[in-house]
Amino acid sequence: MASLSVIVPLLNERESIPELIDQLYLAMQEPELHALFPAPFSFEIIMVDDGSTDGSNRVIEGIIESKPELRLISFQRNFGKTAALSAGFMAASGEYICTIDADLQDDPLAIKTLLKKLIDGYDLVSGWKQNRKDPLSKTLPSKLFNTVTRLFTGITIHDFNCGLKVYRSEVTRRLELHGDMHRYIPVMAEWMGFRITELPVNHRERQFGTTKYSSSRFLPGLFDFLSVLFITRYLRRPMHFFGMAGLGSFLLGFAISLYVTLDKILLHKPVSNRPILFLGILLLILGVQLFSTGLLGEMLSTSSSKGSAFTIRKTLNLTASQAEAIGSAD
Repeated sequence: MASLSVIVPLLNERESIPELIDQLYLAMQEPELHALFPAPFSFEIIMVDDGSTDGSNRVIEGIIESKPELRLISFQRNFGKTAALSAGFMAASGEYICTIDADLQDDPLAIKTLLKKLIDGYDLVSGWKQNRKDPLSKTLPSKLFNTVTRLFTGITIHDFNCGLKVYRSEVTRRLELHGDMHRYIPVMAEWMGFRITELPVNHRERQFGTTKYSSSRFLPGLFDFLSVLFITRYLRRPMHFFGMAGLGSFLLGFAISLYVTLDKILLHKPVSNRPILFLGILLLILGVQLFSTGLLGEMLSTSSSKGSAFTIRKTLNLTASQAEAIGSAD
């Protein structure tokens, strides 16, 4: 087993890749990092190409022959960062896992500091871009996202979506990521009972290429946030959510219908032309439907099947067990 697996999801980062790999190798050679592990220390760097169209995979292929610790997983098309991280987590063989973005904005020299904190007794340590070197078009939405996530989850870390994180392997093995849920990994890890924390890390300006962030990610991110809130609270007990909502709707509809009925019996008021009657009937029907949805959710939660969220075009330098783990022959 490799002591440390470094996972690098990437999309169209051709110019950054050679420098990033050099910096990662320098970081892996630091004596302070080696001192955290019993000898012999070993590592692997798993580059996950998320359907790049600028030849990023060819750059990696040109380097990989001289770097035996380097591995490549190349997707058939762009499936998103969540899928890229999922593939990396499946293939990783290290006792500890590190994720880092490929744009050179995260400093690989911070890996040893995060790992030291992890080994001190945590299961996930997230980087915190305290002095972020990004334009307002990225920093303002990020602050809003982090504030809302803290408010609704009660988790007090400042930067949920920092690409630089370290994990114990048992965390990544248990994560089930879909959509764009990589943003909420600390939320899901904390919900599963793992100890999480954060440390400030050095953040650098982008040297090459362009950011992959756009405003079009806002609404999908909102829906994923709602999904995570539901998953972390009601995935294994959907009846608690739909049942309570259905019961509330049914009781309110019943109370309205009872009021209209008593009005008719005791005060002889007409019923047919009263809109409140239709509201009561609607709430009764809605309550029954929500209750039924909860029952269906309970059945589905016990019979759900997992499927791969990506298609692999090519892999290089994976072991047989790693290729089998991601469902691809190397």
